[in-house]
Amino acid sequence: MEKKNSIFDFSQYFAASSVKKDLPASIVVFLVALPLCLGIALASGAPLFAGILTGVIGGIVVASISGSQLSVSGPAAGLTVIVFGAIASLGSYETFLLAVVLAGILQIFLGILKAGIIANYFPSSVIEGMLAAIGVILILKQIPHAVGFDSDFEGDESFEQLNHENTFSALLSSFDMISYGAVIISILSLLIMIYWPGIKKLSAIPAAILVVILGIVLSMVFQNTALALSPEQLVTIPVVNSYNEFMALFVFPDFGQIGNKEVWTVAFTIAIVASIETLLSIEAVDKMDPYKRVSPTNRELVAQGVGNMASGMLGGLPMTSVIVRSSVNVNSGGKTKMGAIYHGFWLLLSLLFIPFLLNKIPLASLAAILLITGYKLARLSLFKKMWRNGRDQFIPFVVTVLAVVFTDLLKGVAIGMMIGIFYILRTNLRNSYFYKLEKNGEKNVIRIKLAQEVSFLNKAAIQQTLLKLPKESHVIIDGSDSLFIDKDVLEIIHNFKHSAFSKGTMVEILNIRDHYDVPNTKEFVHKIENIN
Repeated sequence: MEKKNSIFDFSQYFAASSVKKDLPASIVVFLVALPLCLGIALASGAPLFAGILTGVIGGIVVASISGSQLSVSGPAAGLTVIVFGAIASLGSYETFLLAVVLAGILQIFLGILKAGIIANYFPSSVIEGMLAAIGVILILKQIPHAVGFDSDFEGDESFEQLNHENTFSALLSSFDMISYGAVIISILSLLIMIYWPGIKKLSAIPAAILVVILGIVLSMVFQNTALALSPEQLVTIPVVNSYNEFMALFVFPDFGQIGNKEVWTVAFTIAIVASIETLLSIEAVDKMDPYKRVSPTNRELVAQGVGNMASGMLGGLPMTSVIVRSSVNVNSGGKTKMGAIYHGFWLLLSLLFIPFLLNKIPLASLAAILLITGYKLARLSLFKKMWRNGRDQFIPFVVTVLAVVFTDLLKGVAIGMMIGIFYILRTNLRNSYFYKLEKNGEKNVIRIKLAQEVSFLNKAAIQQTLLKLPKESHVIIDGSDSLFIDKDVLEIIHNFKHSAFSKGTMVEILNIRDHYDVPNTKEFVHKIENIN
């Protein structure tokens, strides 16, 4: 009998086939995560070290506890505005850290209470739209970095930017501020990302690693020339020269503020927003997973809660599962959660041992990696596939894409959800019964078979159908398969029977009770089994 691929089967994480995929993928994720961690920390008004620390904890702690195999956690762009405002309103970073710790505790309780089940209610079309939107955002946001215009922080996903520009105005401005050194690096990097994987004998070496090496070499060659890169066009990681300097980077929460109501308000806000972003990301990552594994969402909330508690205790930022890093992990061939764990160790080791080398990496090189990631997420074939799936899938998909691109992740998904739910309800209204027209001599026999559950939402559709039935028909309304029929619908059926006689219509009601209680789960399962 074949052994199941369980999340508790630790041998799978250290098998040669897994390490061969996870190790190279982790290096690529690390290279992408590094500037994102720094950029989000900078935009949040927090120390740069806080961003890296959050990435380390997200990689090592959260991934170790999580049941997701490909998700990568770290500081989230969606929380930037909340964090920036909270640090200012609470008066000190230490008080803010207490709110992060409390948010983590709240997330653990959400996981224990099984709040992760809400992830099952995100329409597939909306999740696909969110992924495509992230791809579009990556392309639009990374083009300025690719040409050397680095005014916006790495990792920004919102349409309205903190520098008072928006996605499109920044894109247009970037072409007036072109750095030819950055353009050369980004073009060569894109060529490597596109063509290197096609060279079979050399494809074992990740293209992204070559891109970074090339970027470092060219940035050094360009020094003291007209193509030289400025400091803001390079990665800027804090340099630690001693153990004491390293320990001094840690900041601890002020537990004396535990009774501050504003601290609890911030904690609740972070817990809810971070949990929703995490669940959205987990659903999206599961869709991208080539092995089609399903992540336990309640366990993920607990893992995120532990991660946020640890981050708050040591001076880090709040974290979520992050789509961009997770997408890079998938596209780089990651297989198990060890890819995320390894990337956490790389972040830590890089800070301790090679900050000078990392500070030579051009952002243009990393922009090329993210541009290719964006292209894969927003590929044209996905739009064609959603079009073929029908209007009820395509419209929520496109609305989600546009809404996320022109607002931000949460607002865009919320808009997409509303459109998606509209189409779900519309489909539900149409599927409340099955209509069949038969002939018995010269008389029409119309059989209306009601669905398993008929709610008040189906009232209008059923009423309109009954009113439009031809006169002098024989109408059979069959409730044999129905577990529940709303009392409003029952009233319509009985009223129709009483009034039908005047139209020469005969109504026969089969297996419809006068009253229905909401069915319990056992009754529902038993009924389904009997039907099948």
